[in-house]
Amino acid sequence: MHFDVIEERMNSEKFIEYLEQLRSDTNCPVFVIADNARYHHSKKVQAFLKEKQGEIMMAFLPAYSPELNPDEQVWNHAKAEVGKRCAIRCKDDMERIILSTMKAIQEKTDLVKSFFKLPSTKYAQGLF
Repeated sequence: MHFDVIEERMNSEKFIEYLEQLRSDTNCPVFVIADNARYHHSKKVQAFLKEKQGEIMMAFLPAYSPELNPDEQVWNHAKAEVGKRCAIRCKDDMERIILSTMKAIQEKTDLVKSFFKLPSTKYAQGLF
C-alpha cells in the first residue's frame, strides 16, 4: 500500500508525479485501480500511461461505485482509528495522526489484504 499527502488540489500533473514515484518505489510494474476523477482520465494522464505501457497500468471502476474501491476500506479503517484520538487541535496534529495511522495500516500486510477479500472487492484479489 502506497500513499502520499498533498496540500493543494490534486490534478493531472500531481497524479503523474505520484504514479512515477509509485513505479520508482516498487521497482516493478504497477496496476492502479482508479475511480473516475477527472484527472485520472485527462489527456495528460492517458498520454503518460501510453508512454509507460507495461510499467503502469490502470483499471477504472464503474462510475458511482465506491463499494468496489478497496481504497474506501483503507479510509474506513483510518477514520475509525483517527476517531479514537482526541488530541487533534490543529492542522499539524491532524496530519501527524493521519500519517501515523496510514503508516500503521501500511505495515499490516494481512489487514491490507483483507480489504480485497470483501464480496465487493474480491475482483481485485489476483492483482497483487
